[in-house]
Amino acid sequence: MKTLLLGAALALSLGTARADALDTLRSFTREAASGRAEFTQTVTSPDGAKKKTSSGSFEFSRPDRFRFAYAKPFEQLIVSDGKKVWLHDPELNQVAVRPVSRALGATPVALLAGGAIEKDFDLAALPAKDGLEWVQATPKLKEGQIQALKIGFQGKALAALEIVDAFGQRSLLQFRDVALNPKLAEERFRFLVPKGADVIEQ
Repeated sequence: MKTLLLGAALALSLGTARADALDTLRSFTREAASGRAEFTQTVTSPDGAKKKTSSGSFEFSRPDRFRFAYAKPFEQLIVSDGKKVWLHDPELNQVAVRPVSRALGATPVALLAGGAIEKDFDLAALPAKDGLEWVQATPKLKEGQIQALKIGFQGKALAALEIVDAFGQRSLLQFRDVALNPKLAEERFRFLVPKGADVIEQ
């Protein structure tokens, strides 16, 4: 009898934890109108043999405005003004541009900075791992470049984002110094094409 009661209590506590993880994600998308964080990104090949690490900063302002600034090992900037997304490679002096409607959809950035995430993703809570509460976000569009996404929270704080692409490559973004609802200047989400840069409309 004690075993049954213990099992029931454990199941109840796990169910509560999972519900909390989903609630945390929904609260984040509902209450965090803007945000800023530093990140480290580790990309692992499908066989797990090769790893590449980069770092930079991330800012967003809902809906659909964001700024990813990679600083190491190479500079790269991705900016959205809510209408277009600009990807600037300073080394090549090249800029790729595409409409937000085509660039976001079921992507990691849409999960962090988009509006109605449940329109693009099926959400499911996962067991806690590495001290974080996780939610899996599976894209409803099966033909996309993303196979699966997981977002991790430490308490109510955004802590990690794990991405598996269609080829099995895994990317883990770990966030630090997260600030929610800071005042961000509009200029942070505007992009001016550098003089002499090649612009590619996609």
